[in-house]
Amino acid sequence: MFMKEPIYIVDGVRTPFAKAGTTLAGIEAVDLGKSVVRFLVARTGIDASKIEEVIVGCVGQPADSANIGRVIALRAGIPDSVPAITVHRNCASGFEAVTQAAEKMLAGRGDIFVLGGVESMSQIPLLYSHQAAKKFGAFARAKNLSQKFGVLSSFRPTDFQPRIGLQLGLSDPVCGCNMGQTAETLSREFGILREEQDAFAMRSHHKAVAAREKLKQEITPVYLPGAKNGLTFMDQDNGPRENQTMEALAKLKPAFEPENGTVTAGNSSQITDGAAALLLMTENALKRSGLNPLGRLEGYAYAGLDPSRMGLGPVYAIHRAEQRTGLGLKDAEIIEINEAFAAQVIACQKAAKSEVYCREHLKRDTPLGEIPDEILNVNGGGIALGHPVGVTGARLVLTALKELHRRKADRALVSLCVGGGQGGALWLNRN
Repeated sequence: MFMKEPIYIVDGVRTPFAKAGTTLAGIEAVDLGKSVVRFLVARTGIDASKIEEVIVGCVGQPADSANIGRVIALRAGIPDSVPAITVHRNCASGFEAVTQAAEKMLAGRGDIFVLGGVESMSQIPLLYSHQAAKKFGAFARAKNLSQKFGVLSSFRPTDFQPRIGLQLGLSDPVCGCNMGQTAETLSREFGILREEQDAFAMRSHHKAVAAREKLKQEITPVYLPGAKNGLTFMDQDNGPRENQTMEALAKLKPAFEPENGTVTAGNSSQITDGAAALLLMTENALKRSGLNPLGRLEGYAYAGLDPSRMGLGPVYAIHRAEQRTGLGLKDAEIIEINEAFAAQVIACQKAAKSEVYCREHLKRDTPLGEIPDEILNVNGGGIALGHPVGVTGARLVLTALKELHRRKADRALVSLCVGGGQGGALWLNRN
């Protein structure tokens, strides 16, 4: 879609990103989301009662916070007269929050939206099988000791082996692959060596470490109640490794195909906790507010593809966005592609410049073009920073716009692959 009227991203903020099971593991997703929404509203000084809607992307919604977007809005002090929804497009949930808000604004359904994403991957629960749940239910309904013992005798050891919710969520029920296996498929099909993937991962860490001061410009500290070792707050991402080396990466075993695999924990995105929030306005609302925007949304597209090759989603989405906006890779001064896996991003680079691939799969006469290393993920990406799945889309928008301002550049392309076989691409402009 091409924006017929300007849609402005006025401001944004995120928490630090923390590897699952570490610093933010004890903080519930609602509290992570509350912290960034509350900070965003306070910093911009907007009248919260004028917000049309709050839209939050989240993949692993907590069972005790149904429609977590609404819970976050209320906990953040947004008046209860302001509605809120939660959206879920797997890894593109943060994009979906942005584009749903934009569509509503273009349809005349409001001038001010607060949106973003939240994910506590640490707290995605363990699950019991349906058969075990039936037995637990029968035990709860038993009316006397005899009936209770009868139900207890039906339990088997397998009933007490939980299914890992996170593992289930990172597996595709249609193609039967987990996300790492889809990366292995691309590694084979595009001839991507283990060494290439490790070198890509090492660069991601080096760039993220070098960019720490820049990334702090988009981060608000998270306070850690009851934290040990005197640590009271977290103010930077804990994923980037100071001295990541090829030697250290080479020691890691393949994580998804033990025999001949090339995809490891080191060249894959990190499982992460975090949250982000953005403020979007129409031109009329922006003029009334007196605020200076970070930039505007120029256009976007989503695309579908074979779920077993979901990592190529950016190629399909960038192609579709070009058809709708006229903007191509040559127009981008900054490119952000989420690093779900090193193999996946490298495959996108190879496919985009391949005339044969683009002709056979995208039905176009010319290649999409180059995705140059020098403008790609200049502050590191998901391999170093982490990939809290519901948040990443919003984080990419915020990071790209901040970098455009630092470089006094005009246009950025942000894209990501989506579990289930989709891709998303957004075009952003600083002016």
